[in-house]
Amino acid sequence: MIRFENIGFLYALALIPALVLIYWWAMRLKLKSLKSFGDLELLKSLISDTSKYKHLVKFILSSAALFFIILGLANLQVGSKLEEVKREGVDIMIALDVSNSMTAEDIKPNRLESAKQEISRLIDKLQNDRIGLIVFGGDAYLQLPLTPDYSAAKLLLSTINTDIVPVQGTAIGSAIRLASKSFIGGEKKYKVLIIITDGENHEDDAITEAKNAASDGIIVHTIGMGSVLGTPIPVYHNNNQVGFKKTQDGNTVLTKLDEAGLQQIANAGNGVYIRATNRQDELETILKEISAMEKKEYASKVFTEYEDRFQYFLGFALFFLTIEFFLSERKNKWLSKWNLFGEVKK
Repeated sequence: MIRFENIGFLYALALIPALVLIYWWAMRLKLKSLKSFGDLELLKSLISDTSKYKHLVKFILSSAALFFIILGLANLQVGSKLEEVKREGVDIMIALDVSNSMTAEDIKPNRLESAKQEISRLIDKLQNDRIGLIVFGGDAYLQLPLTPDYSAAKLLLSTINTDIVPVQGTAIGSAIRLASKSFIGGEKKYKVLIIITDGENHEDDAITEAKNAASDGIIVHTIGMGSVLGTPIPVYHNNNQVGFKKTQDGNTVLTKLDEAGLQQIANAGNGVYIRATNRQDELETILKEISAMEKKEYASKVFTEYEDRFQYFLGFALFFLTIEFFLSERKNKWLSKWNLFGEVKK
C-alpha cells in the first residue's frame, strides 16, 4: 500500500507545463530580439562559443529537479506493517448517475460535479463504515467494491465523468440490482444504498428493484439532482461549450428532475428522498440516518505503519541540480572537435 502524506503538494506539478510554455515563449522573444539586431547567421558566428543546446539541457535538468522536489514534499509513503483490526460500522454503497443530463448546470458547477463534491465530504466524515461506488447510465458498473480505504474511494471518485460508461441512459433499477449483489454477507441489515441522480429513469422498473433490495435488508435513499422546471443539457467540444443538446427537429432538450419517481423509490426501499440544492448539505441528513443504524463488527487488514520515501526524490533533485549548476552554456572545446558521427574535424 502506498500513499502520499501531503497530497496537496502534487497540485504544484502543474507548474512544470507552465514553465515549459514560459521557456518556449522566452526563446521566441530571444530569437526575435536577435533578428532585430541584424543578420542571424552573422550574429551566430560572433557568439560561436555559445552552445546551441546546452541552455535547453539546463532547463530540462532544472525542470526534472523541480519535479522530484515536489514529489519529495508530497512524501510518498509505503505501508510496512499490516494488521487486522476490528471495526463497527455499516456498508454504504453509493450509486452515482453519470448520464449526460448530469452535466446540466441548474446546480453549480453542474449536477455531476456537485454530487461528487458531496460524496467527497461524506467520505471525510465516515469513520468505521465500508464504502463502495457504482456508476450508471444505460447500465450499471461497479467501480469500487466495499472497502474501508477512504483514500482510494476519493481518488477513484475524482476520475469519474460522463464518458466513463459506454451506454447513455438512466438505468436506476440496474444500479439497485448491482448494489444488492455487491453487498458482503447474508445479514438483512447493516446495508445502505444511496442513489444520486436526476431520476429520469427510462430503462427499467426501479421501484420493484427497490422493494427487492428492501426485502434483503438494504435501505435505499435517493438524492434528486436538478430542477423540476427543466434545464438544457450543455454540449462540449474540446472542453468548450458549443451549445445545447437538441432533438432531431432542432428543439432544445430539457432535463427535469423526476421527484415523484425518486420519492417512490425511496419509499419502496424504506429510505428517505432529499432534493439537492447549491448548499450541498443533503448527505448530512442521510449521514444522521446512517449514524442511527445498528452497526456490525467486521475485521479488515489495514496498514498501521508507513515508511517515508521522500529522501529518494530529494536525492534525485539534488543530483539534477548539481549537474545543472556545473553545466556551462559555452561549448566544450574538446567535444566541439567531434561531430555527431564521430568524425574528427580537420
